[in-house]
Amino acid sequence: MRKVLGAVAAVMLLGCGGGTRPEEPAQAADGLELKQESGGVTGRFTQAGTEALFSAKQVEEGVYRIEVRQNGMTLTGLVDTVNGVSDLDGFGAETGQDTQMLDGDREVLSGLYAALNAQLPTGDAAAPEAMSLRRAVSLWSQHPTTVELQRTVMGEQGRGYTMLCSYAKCNGTWTGSCGGYYNWYSYAKHDCQHGGFDYTGNQQIAQLGDHFSCSGDEYYMSGGSWVCGEPDHWSRPKVIGICFGRCGGGCGGDTQYTLDATNHDGCVRNGHALASAYCDDQFASASDDELFAPNCY
Repeated sequence: MRKVLGAVAAVMLLGCGGGTRPEEPAQAADGLELKQESGGVTGRFTQAGTEALFSAKQVEEGVYRIEVRQNGMTLTGLVDTVNGVSDLDGFGAETGQDTQMLDGDREVLSGLYAALNAQLPTGDAAAPEAMSLRRAVSLWSQHPTTVELQRTVMGEQGRGYTMLCSYAKCNGTWTGSCGGYYNWYSYAKHDCQHGGFDYTGNQQIAQLGDHFSCSGDEYYMSGGSWVCGEPDHWSRPKVIGICFGRCGGGCGGDTQYTLDATNHDGCVRNGHALASAYCDDQFASASDDELFAPNCY
């Protein structure tokens, strides 16, 4: 009897389309969906089929709660811009366990950061919760694998960070051609397997600011001529381009030029990858600059 009933059931399923595979839901189109309202910003970002959901809300005056969920990871931040204190964390979305920032995570976050830069107003023109979101996403997009996601970041001008706004100008302007009139900052420094901060191969003489770029890279002086690329542990080469010394990746939505951000640039642009463990200390030192330093212009 079971065999007969089973056969009848099978015929009924086939007759009702039971043998047809259901259509898979269409993937969301790549891009940024952003919704802003008083005291808050929410949205989603999709890149190559990977989705990031984000929000930033003011919980009290000058304090913002930030969350980004992507690649099975939840990133959270409570950023107190009044007192210059932030608590950051990252953990597995399903397990709640500690996790690490990997290349795929940074790739999605870098895409989100670029999309926020394109859609949000530049600098102080952005709403404060949107600015805090943009700065936190920028920081996470550069987060090395070997640095713990759970940490407290504290910033205080003159102690936590040192502004270098004046060095970001050349030829009297913040952007554009230097016209042969440079304002060099000596030196962008780091330490690594080649030596310490005093080793000249770990130092660069930099023109800070939004001046020049070439094929997504910088220029350096070689034999009296400007060459596109990045010198690898040369002895104090002159370098310029892609917003050297600016907090955030490349020329982001904020215009903070600081000492620690300059040294972090001097590490990742001097023979090291963005997430190189040799640049961990520079990244950690520049974190409070990224979150709390004021815009130069």
